[in-house]
Amino acid sequence: MSEQTRLLIATRNEGKLQEYEPLLAGLPVMLTNLTREGIDHDVEETGSTFTENAVHKAEEYARISGLLTLADDSGLEVDALGGEPGVHSARYAGPDATDEDRYLLLLEKMRDIPRKDRSARFLCVIAVAEPGATAYTSEGVCEGVIALSPEGSHGFGYDPVFFMPEYVRTMAQLPAETKNRVSHRARASQGIRPVLEKLAGR
Repeated sequence: MSEQTRLLIATRNEGKLQEYEPLLAGLPVMLTNLTREGIDHDVEETGSTFTENAVHKAEEYARISGLLTLADDSGLEVDALGGEPGVHSARYAGPDATDEDRYLLLLEKMRDIPRKDRSARFLCVIAVAEPGATAYTSEGVCEGVIALSPEGSHGFGYDPVFFMPEYVRTMAQLPAETKNRVSHRARASQGIRPVLEKLAGR
């Protein structure tokens, strides 16, 4: 592959693309996404686990684009809700809901759950695939609790209601450089870096 391999980040979310830029800094890759590549096809997340969804998206978008492709599936698991929203995190409040709709629904469901029982975790599985090849995967986990109300304006998704006791802040209140060290996506990215170095360096 060339010195600057194009790496397709399988998302249309510019926020997610921007989050990956520092996480993958220093690798011989140039990041692009579905919108920039003009890819309209949607690969459905039909798996029952984050790993199944990430692998399916990476392999399918690699096939469609002909590019080295990184896909992730991530979400929030809340113990008091039996692991909800889990793999349905992005669709928790319906297909056209906003991030705010989703976390407000979560807070409503947890309205009567005391602080001591609000444990939760963010999980992220990253899959990387070359066209026609089986994907490599890496998983990252970040433990926390669900806040009583949203706080902070950084990040996206459930970040405003994910409280991290060791920082006494929600994920949405953390500076970007801190989040890029401790988030579930940051941890999964660290695990996948050696794979990307090998594949992009060919």
